[in-house]
Amino acid sequence: MTPETLRQQFLLWQCRIRQIAMRADDGRPSEGMRPKILSPDGRILSDGVIVLLVRSDPAESTDFFRFQVQKNHDPNEVYEKGLAFLQSTHYHRANQFSDEMTALFLPGSRLATLLVGLRACLLEFRQFSQAHCLPCSVRELAPVEPAYLNTLWHNRLFNTQLSDDVRILGFKPDWPAAAGLLLEAE
Repeated sequence: MTPETLRQQFLLWQCRIRQIAMRADDGRPSEGMRPKILSPDGRILSDGVIVLLVRSDPAESTDFFRFQVQKNHDPNEVYEKGLAFLQSTHYHRANQFSDEMTALFLPGSRLATLLVGLRACLLEFRQFSQAHCLPCSVRELAPVEPAYLNTLWHNRLFNTQLSDDVRILGFKPDWPAAAGLLLEAE
């Protein structure tokens, strides 16, 4: 399998499991949205961290998320409006998403500090008899980056009390290395 084919198949799979989670499970993150994080040498660092897919151009969804959080004072209404948005056509076009996934961490997160220091990890995804092990570079996003803002406001749909002093990391898969891992497993 070519790296580009693997990338496309992974994003299609991720969009599909997110559609199911939004529509059938009220937005609760499924197993496939919470990869296990391993160090580059294979040590388990976390049994699961929720990662988000962010559109390549997230401005429209970020504006919607921010508007809902700032407009409504009722957390239940924010959640309902956000869920309705995510249930609609948000995950219908996998090619509109960046392959750099994001995850939000609290300010004192030792895991975030460790991952930034390592600058690399393996993300191990499993769901519906599918599995993907993706070697990723890790970076800390700046608060002005579109992916940072999208991740922050997306998370606030589900926790309106989330403070501004969070850390958001980006996980960028190395598709040629991931395709190589697939070949080794066969």
